Amino acid sequence: MTDKSGFRDEVALVTGATSGIGRAVALALAGAGYRVLALGRNRAALEALGAVAGIETLALDLGQPGALMALEGRRIDVLVANAGMMPKPAPFDAQSEAEIEATVLVNLTSVLRLTRAVLPQMRGRKGGHILLMGSSAAHAPGANFAVYAATKAALSAFATGLRGDVAADGIRVTELAPGRVETALYGAVLDDAARAAMYRGGTALQPQDLAEAVLAVLSMPARAAVTRLDILPTLPQPPIPLK
Repeated sequence: MTDKSGFRDEVALVTGATSGIGRAVALALAGAGYRVLALGRNRAALEALGAVAGIETLALDLGQPGALMALEGRRIDVLVANAGMMPKPAPFDAQSEAEIEATVLVNLTSVLRLTRAVLPQMRGRKGGHILLMGSSAAHAPGANFAVYAATKAALSAFATGLRGDVAADGIRVTELAPGRVETALYGAVLDDAARAAMYRGGTALQPQDLAEAVLAVLSMPARAAVTRLDILPTLPQPPIPLK
């Protein structure tokens, strides 16, 4: 159902919305008529995003204690838990404790906290959709990505367990498991030359591909639940250059 403005009654919360997949998803949802609450930490990027009709922005660091108090009382019909980080690719024993803890906090703990915060009001309405941004690394992990893969594998297990908890209330849970996507995810851990080599040939997935996948999943009738969606580049990808 839409109101006079042309927007639906449903509110979609998108985390990590200031760039890459999150930004593409927020724009696509707004274009489809959802009222979007876009979360992120980059205030300048949020300001630009907030100029789009149907998008409200909120500067929030989900890793900070008490951050979720800003969401109290908010109606959330769709949660797209997209925010994540990539530690510098390296053997597990070469990674610092700080890197490990930060990766677990951002990729897993924050998602658990956020889901717990929005779930009661979904249960109360007997409906909702939770989409968790996983990774193909959860299901086919490789060397130098042990911690990242571990957090995404845990997220996959969480999606499965959560689905069993909430299905009777009409709440759907979808794990999105993309392969290589051309985003800024590696921006802080690989230099420009390494990233250019990763994306050589232009065959990696683009953020818009994931946005379209989100819209497709949400368009399914209420009786149908997409439990996991794997979306990979069609062509083989160049190896990630490690130093």
